[in-house]
Amino acid sequence: MNIIAWIILGLIAGAIAKAIYPGRQGGGIITTMVLGIIGALIGGTLATLLETGRLQVTAATLSIPGLIVAIIGAIIAIFLWDLLTGRTSH
Repeated sequence: MNIIAWIILGLIAGAIAKAIYPGRQGGGIITTMVLGIIGALIGGTLATLLETGRLQVTAATLSIPGLIVAIIGAIIAIFLWDLLTGRTSH
């Protein structure tokens, strides 16, 4: 997947995940984009693990199912970030 598709997927998935996740998350457009790209990696890897039973780092694609997987991954990334930093999103 090329860099522009990664950026688009990251922006969309990160923005939707921030809207769904309870509480208030800080950060601007770059943070949202990075969060979405990390979410695409997490979601794609989990989807591949569930489909094939192998742990393989794979990114979600720029499609409706890929977007859903990236949003789920971005929500997981927000949760993990809150755990690592010791902050709460409320």
